[in-house]
Amino acid sequence: MTDASRASSPDPDRVDGPAADGSDGALPPLPRGMRYKKPRRPRGARESLLSIVLILEAVMFFFPTLVVFGKHEIPTGWAIGGGLGFMVLLALASRMTSTAPGVWFGWLLQAAILATGFVERFMFVVGVLFVAMWVYCFVKGGQLDRQNAAARAAWEAENGAG
Repeated sequence: MTDASRASSPDPDRVDGPAADGSDGALPPLPRGMRYKKPRRPRGARESLLSIVLILEAVMFFFPTLVVFGKHEIPTGWAIGGGLGFMVLLALASRMTSTAPGVWFGWLLQAAILATGFVERFMFVVGVLFVAMWVYCFVKGGQLDRQNAAARAAWEAENGAG
């Protein structure tokens, strides 16, 4: 692959066929006990953006947990346990956004965050802001994924890859 075609490729690290130095492009053997890392699965924009929103929510949820705990409106175990449990659920859900059920689970968690407004009123405001971020990332991520797929298909049609 020449440097000119490498620059126009959607994946500049991709190597097709022999390397520029004349070798066959095969990886050299590693010392005993070591392995090459498996290449990471490509992630779409929607998957990445939704994961980011869920992680931000998990981090944010620490603070309402402290507020509810400090107000002593519900028992301490429920306040701390519920808050920590919800943070764990949000973090786990961020790893599931690559599948349709994972995205639906994210939607369910958005509704649950809105419902926490019944425990602490300010969470209605926080919930609406995060639902707005979730919807924006869901829509914009889908648009970016479609745009990237079209650009990749055009590049492959132009360069005969496929």
